[in-house]
Order: sequence, then C-alpha cells, then structure tokens
Amino acid sequence: MFIGEYHFTLDDKGRLSVPVGYRTALNDGAVVTRGLDHTLFLYPKEQWRSLAAKIAALPLSTADTRAFARLMLAGAMEVAIDKSGRICIPEYLRTYAGLKKQIVVSGLYDRLEIWDEGNWEAYVAKTEANGDQIAERLGPIGL
Repeated sequence: MFIGEYHFTLDDKGRLSVPVGYRTALNDGAVVTRGLDHTLFLYPKEQWRSLAAKIAALPLSTADTRAFARLMLAGAMEVAIDKSGRICIPEYLRTYAGLKKQIVVSGLYDRLEIWDEGNWEAYVAKTEANGDQIAERLGPIGL
C-alpha cells in the first residue's frame, strides 16, 4: 500500500528517487505511464498487468474507451530501480506531466503519482478549497 507525500529533485538525466519504503514493492519491476490531471502514474508490474488487462477489455466501439486506452497503454514504459534507488522517466512523460526540477511523489494506495511540485501545490490548494463540496458529492457512495 502506497501512502504519503514525498519531495524529490529530478536530475538532469530524468532520474527520480523512489521513496525508500516503496523500493521493495517495485523491485520486481514497475511501469510508469501518463496519468490523469497531467500527472504520471507509477505501478508495480503486477498491479499494472491487472489494470492493463481491464483497460484492454474495454469495448473498442466507444471513442472514450479507445482514447483512455491510448492514454494509459501507449504512454506506458517499464522502468527499473537502479542501485541508487532511482527510476529514469522518459522525456515524453516528463513533458506530458510538465516535470521541471522539484517533484512530488504521492502515494495513492495501489500506485504512486509523480507531479511537478508547482502543479501539485496548485491542485492541493484547489482541492482543499473545495473539500466540503467534494465530500458532499461523495456522500451518496458511502464516503
């Protein structure tokens, strides 16, 4: 289970440290892909396989499912943790997420999200300002 918020610096080669406590969960391989809200999603390989199978099973006849599959699957790249505990994020994914130098890695149960720090701070501020309204909308589903 991934939880928490971690701040790192992206180096000039696109390498990013993985939080120490999560490296073991990613040692058998990981996949980084385009996420929602112009962030990146980082999954352990087994979790990715399960999600990718669900996405691949979506009906091809619907434009939204084709678009979502293309976003997630075509953008995916396997990554490995190096001996220093870093992954290398491909340039096209860094561009998609607008990653600059300061990065936030946030744990969201089954995945890690990788954000540019400025984008993360803006997103958190907006979400916190609307927290009551969001909670109210989620009420019907039992949250």
